[in-house]
Amino acid sequence: MEKKSAVLNDSTIKYIDKGAGKPILLLHGFCGSSGYWSEIIPSLSENYRVIAPDLPGHGGSTTALQNYSISDIADVMKELLVKLNLDQVTMFGHSLGGYITLAFAEKYSESLSGFSLVHSTAFPDAEEAKKGRTANIEKVKNEGIQSLIDGLVPKLFSPDHLDEAYVETAKEIGYQTPPDGAMATLAAMRDRPDRNKVLEAASLPVLLIAGEKDQIIPTEKTFSVSKANIKQVIIKDSGHMSMYENPSDLIAAIKDFVK
Repeated sequence: MEKKSAVLNDSTIKYIDKGAGKPILLLHGFCGSSGYWSEIIPSLSENYRVIAPDLPGHGGSTTALQNYSISDIADVMKELLVKLNLDQVTMFGHSLGGYITLAFAEKYSESLSGFSLVHSTAFPDAEEAKKGRTANIEKVKNEGIQSLIDGLVPKLFSPDHLDEAYVETAKEIGYQTPPDGAMATLAAMRDRPDRNKVLEAASLPVLLIAGEKDQIIPTEKTFSVSKANIKQVIIKDSGHMSMYENPSDLIAAIKDFVK
């Protein structure tokens, strides 16, 4: 899909902008890009305006920011909405994108009509996971991005799906991640705070989506808060990547929520 370009204060963001109607913003996961959403954008854009950026330091997007936080990336997404003259969107964040969505909801709730965590969590990294992030920073520094991606991507999918062509597609997207972007984002994810309070305080409609066979973030970590305004959906036969593994069910969950 053709990407447009937005020059912001500290970043140049590449993004897909397709369709018309109520705007939806799709934020991809770590070492992904807007290409992660290629299986679902055509269907969603039949009814809605779908905007899918490459996050700073990912895909075709660049940033002058260094040692940035998850909150800093949320600020860039706010700048993008201002650039596109969008007062409100419904935001869907996959994994890393979910961390950014929560930070955005914490700072800019007036710019949201609702938000969703897709295979993500409001919990911070546990100490062991923080050590893993630091080790992966060293891996990228010493071995390059391909070594990181080759170890990471198979874990994102259900073991039942490892022979599917889309696993290689996810790897090819990952290889395009600038090493500096990967390292800065690993540090940002490692250092992010607990944002369960954002879910607890939210009065907006919220959708929490978990994968039945997610090996990265288990269901209970996604469904951390239960309230009347929070809907919980499990995507069957899916690991951490339902946009590839079960796109029809993910599309149905998104459309139902946006309605």
